[in-house]
Amino acid sequence: MHGESEERYSTLVNNAAAVRAICSAVEGTLGPKGLDTMLVGGQGDVIITNDGVTILEKMDVTHPAARLMIQVARSQQRQIGDGTTTATVLAGAMVQEGVAQVTRGVPVAKVVTGMLQGIELAVASLQGRSRQIVGLGDRALQRIAYTAGREQTDIAKLIIQAAEAVGEAKLREEGYRFADSVLAHEEASSEVWTGILLNQKPMNLHLEHDRRDARILVLHDALEPEAVSEESLVTEAGFQRYMQLRELFRSSLGSLLELGVGLIASDRGVDPEAEQFCSDHGILVLQRLSRRDLQLLSEHTGARPVRRTALRKSAPELSAALGHAGYAAYDERLERVRVARGHGEQHVTVIVGAATREAAHERSRIAKDAASAVQAAVRGGYLPGGGAAEMAVAHDLERVRETMKGMEGFGVAAVAGALRKPLSQIVVNAGYNPLEKVEELKAAQLAQDTDSLGIDCDTGLITDFVEAGIMDPTDVKIHALQAAGEVAAAVLRIHTVIKMKQPFEEN
Repeated sequence: MHGESEERYSTLVNNAAAVRAICSAVEGTLGPKGLDTMLVGGQGDVIITNDGVTILEKMDVTHPAARLMIQVARSQQRQIGDGTTTATVLAGAMVQEGVAQVTRGVPVAKVVTGMLQGIELAVASLQGRSRQIVGLGDRALQRIAYTAGREQTDIAKLIIQAAEAVGEAKLREEGYRFADSVLAHEEASSEVWTGILLNQKPMNLHLEHDRRDARILVLHDALEPEAVSEESLVTEAGFQRYMQLRELFRSSLGSLLELGVGLIASDRGVDPEAEQFCSDHGILVLQRLSRRDLQLLSEHTGARPVRRTALRKSAPELSAALGHAGYAAYDERLERVRVARGHGEQHVTVIVGAATREAAHERSRIAKDAASAVQAAVRGGYLPGGGAAEMAVAHDLERVRETMKGMEGFGVAAVAGALRKPLSQIVVNAGYNPLEKVEELKAAQLAQDTDSLGIDCDTGLITDFVEAGIMDPTDVKIHALQAAGEVAAAVLRIHTVIKMKQPFEEN
C-alpha cells in the first residue's frame, strides 16, 4: 500500500523537488542580511546579483515545473517591477505546503480550491491593513525607496527627487512606468534630468551650440523626396517628375527654416541634401530613432508625428504639428541627445552612474526596483515589511480555518503556512532560529493586536516596523501572493508529465 502511494504521488513529489531547488537559489538573497548570487556563463562571463528575476532567467533550467516558477518572477517583474524574490519564495512555500496536505490524503482538488479561497481572503486582509501615502513628501515613501533601493542612500534620493519632479498625478497615470525613466551609464554622474534622453547621435555632430526654444518636427517617415521608380527615370517624363519632387522637397526644407524648426527626428533615413541643409542652418537631425524614443519626444514636446507628404502643407497647417522644447543638445559623454522643457507631458530621466558597466547595470536594476516600489506605494499604499504583514494575515486565515468544516480548510491552512515563509527565511538569513522567532512574533502580534511588529535582523528583537521605517508597497505583496497562488495551483494539479513528440521534418 505504501508503494502504491509513492507511485501515485511520484510526479507531484518530483515537481515539488524541482520547485524547491529553484527556490533555494533565490532564498538566500531575501531580507537586509541576504547575500548575492554569482551566475557563471559558459564563456566565463559572470553576473553578481540579488535580483530574483535575473537569477531565475539566467539559470540553466530544464525541468518543466521549475520553469513555471520562472513565470512567477517574470509576471511580478512585468506587472509591478519589484518583489520578484518574495513572489518566488511564496510560490515555493505554497507548493510545499500543498504537497504536504495532498500526501496526507487530502484530495488535490480540495487543496487547490481551499488555497484559492485562502489567497482571496489574504488579499482582502492585506487591502484592509494598507496605509495610504500622504503626498510625495511622506516619510514612508522615502523609506520605501531606501528599502527597495537596497539601502543605497544616493539611489533612494535620486528616485524621490525624480518622483517629485514628475508629480503624483503622472505616477498614478495608467500605463506610465516610472522605472522606465531609469538610465545607467558607466561614464555618467548620477543625476535627475527633468526631460528626456534620446538614444541616438545627431547626423551633424559638428554643430556646437545648444538649441534653445526650438521647434520639433517628428517624422514617421524618411526625410527625403518622394521616390520615383527606376523604370520611370529612364524616360524624360519620369526624370522631369523626379526633378519636380526634389524641387518641392528643397522648398519644404526652406519652410521648416522659416517655422523655426531646431530639431528633426525621423524613424528612417535622411537625404544627403537635407542633411547638408540642416547642418548649414543649425538644425539638429536624428535619423533611425526607435519608436519608443519618437513617442517620448512627441509626448514631451507636444509634437504630432507626420509623414513626409505633410511637408507640402501650408506653414500654419505644418506649424500645428510641430512640438516645442526649451532646450535640446547632444551630450557627448552619454552619447545621447538631451531634450528638456517641452510643451507636452512632463518627463524625467534618472541617470545612474557607476565605475564599470557591470556595476552600472546592477545599480540601474536596483534603481528600477526602487522606482517601481515608489510608484506602487503611491498607487496602492504600503504595509509593514520584513514579512510582518504576512504574519498577521496568516493569523487571520487560521481563525477562518477554525470555522471551516469542509476539506478546503486544509488549502487555507497551506496558504497560512506559506505566508510565514518570507519572515522565516529573512530570519534564517540573519542567523536566527526561525521556529523560535516566528512563534515569538506571532505571540507579540496577537498580544498587541497589530501587524506592525517584526523581527529586527540586527538585534533579533521585536520592533515596530512602521516606526522603524521598514515598509513595502501593498500592491507588491498582493500581486506576489496572487501570482504565487496561480503557479502553485498549476503545479499541484499536474498528475502526469509526458514528453511531446517532435514535429515531423521533411528531408
